[in-house]
Amino acid sequence: MLRTLDLILVGVMTAAAAVTYTIKHHAELKLEEVHRLEAEIKLEKDTIDLLKADWALLSQPNRLERLVNNYNGELQLQPTPSTSLVHARELPMLKSQVPVPDITEAKAGAKAKPKAVVPQPEEEDLMATGSVE
Repeated sequence: MLRTLDLILVGVMTAAAAVTYTIKHHAELKLEEVHRLEAEIKLEKDTIDLLKADWALLSQPNRLERLVNNYNGELQLQPTPSTSLVHARELPMLKSQVPVPDITEAKAGAKAKPKAVVPQPEEEDLMATGSVE
């Protein structure tokens, strides 16, 4: 009887060791994956920082002015008047946003005078300028 119990306990101990080893192996694989992902994230952040620095260098006003002066004869650039700039809310609607006219209203509207468009009050500009405080 004692030998049967010993064999059962040895089998249980072997199964527990196998399960423990499997769990440890899976945990090590996940840890390696986490380290790989962290390295990829760091590489992407470094790339973003490099691109931001590159953009800051390329968009320096004195550099752009020098390029405009060098290529003015070929490009014939003109300064943009401040009256030409508009906000996004001042642009016309997309075709998908235009309301579909009702046919009965269209027939009645042909006889009536067109309604005047009432301008909307100015809203605060919500666009970020990217300036450094």
